[in-house]
Amino acid sequence: MTNIIIAFPKQEIARGIRKILMQNGYHVDTVCYTGAQALQSANELGGGIIVCGYRFVDMMYTELHEYLPDQFEMLLVASPANCESREIKNLVCLATPLKINELLTTVEMMEYTIMRRKKKMRDRPKERSSEEITLIAEAKALLMERNNLSEEEAHRYMQKRSMDNGTGMVETAQMILSLFT
Repeated sequence: MTNIIIAFPKQEIARGIRKILMQNGYHVDTVCYTGAQALQSANELGGGIIVCGYRFVDMMYTELHEYLPDQFEMLLVASPANCESREIKNLVCLATPLKINELLTTVEMMEYTIMRRKKKMRDRPKERSSEEITLIAEAKALLMERNNLSEEEAHRYMQKRSMDNGTGMVETAQMILSLFT
């Protein structure tokens, strides 16, 4: 579930958007009325979507966007003129008057984008330290020497053992080194 923050200077607008989102199955974490409150909530939550207006008592949406954590997407709700003349490129803007269907499909699209980004980060292979690289190289060298394998064959053997045992390459290399030495 994606964190959602609603930030508008007018309480009735913020409550209205909160009500729409909650009636359609979204969980709204916080409703804020100033930019500072929105930033504080964003820093506590760590990531999600912030639905906000163009201007707050204490800052403009540009400042809010600048200080938001990288894990947050911003959905700006503003007049058509402000949507067209906006200065920031990497945010989504909905023009007023706001249509409920547009709001819901936009939030759904943004939520999907966040989920894809999280999945990509999870699926990205971890970078190995120099010690781990050395350990794997030693295990490969040992396999190449003892079993008369090429480097590619030794690597493939270690990958297969790693997958069969449900362990990482480093752990497999450690097991090979402990068995043969």
